[in-house]
Amino acid sequence: MGTSIGDRFSMGTNSQDGGEFRTKLRRIIIGAAALFALVFLLPSTFTYINPGYAGIVIHRAGGGVDPIPLGPGIHGRIPFATGIEEYPVFLKTLVLTRATSEGSALNDEINVNSVEGQPLSTDVSLSFQLDPAQTPKLYQTFRTDIDAIMHGFVKQTIRQAMQEVVGQEPVADIIGPKKAEATRRVQDLISKRLAPFGFQVMQFTINELRAPSTVMEAINTKNVMQQQALTAQNELQKNTFQSQGDSIKAGGRAKAILAEAEAQSEANRKLSASITPTLVQYEMAKRWNGQMPQVTGGGMPLLQLGKAP
Repeated sequence: MGTSIGDRFSMGTNSQDGGEFRTKLRRIIIGAAALFALVFLLPSTFTYINPGYAGIVIHRAGGGVDPIPLGPGIHGRIPFATGIEEYPVFLKTLVLTRATSEGSALNDEINVNSVEGQPLSTDVSLSFQLDPAQTPKLYQTFRTDIDAIMHGFVKQTIRQAMQEVVGQEPVADIIGPKKAEATRRVQDLISKRLAPFGFQVMQFTINELRAPSTVMEAINTKNVMQQQALTAQNELQKNTFQSQGDSIKAGGRAKAILAEAEAQSEANRKLSASITPTLVQYEMAKRWNGQMPQVTGGGMPLLQLGKAP
């Protein structure tokens, strides 16, 4: 049975409408895809580096790391093909302590041994900054975030430096007079070993040293005995100085008395040597008032010298 001209026209019209529908559907799908790309992919084409951080560009397709880090601000990137890892370049402090209320929630104390083999547990802290230019090299070496590096490589570097320094000294010296010197030596070793990775060490501190109770008792007893010996020595020196002072004073008084006696003796000698018969007659004549002497009885006249007018 043949198809009429009307039927053929109707079929053509339906076919045309179906083509337009498919075209519109295709446009809708393309628009939705574009909108999806705009909403979800467009933000990933940009990255923002926070102030105080350096951005390490990781090329996922080739597996390499860009040698030049990104500074703070907005930067373009290729979605899915480029990764960004941020490293802080401001001052950071790593606290390694037994207490879980500071540092990390774990026991991060550093355990070392003195030259006698006595165990010491220490709480330490390290303040440092990263050189921004070397952050790509640091990431390429460890392939992890900065916290993992701090509690892994940096912590192990601190432990090794501590053991090398503390292991050369008696425990009593490390806890007492040589603590500051040991701290400085440890910091020098840490700085030298972390510098190739871009770490700039600002300060290292030994916050607390803990030794076994028996060791601490022995150290305290030794310190008390040394203090008592020092007190006795100071008292002896004080008495010696006082005795020497008294002796010097006595010697001075004796010399003064001797000098005075010698001076008086010399004066007497000179006075005696100066009294001659002529001088006596002169003094008598100088004191005579012109009156003749009074004679009593039959004895020799006695010349009475009056006072000089």
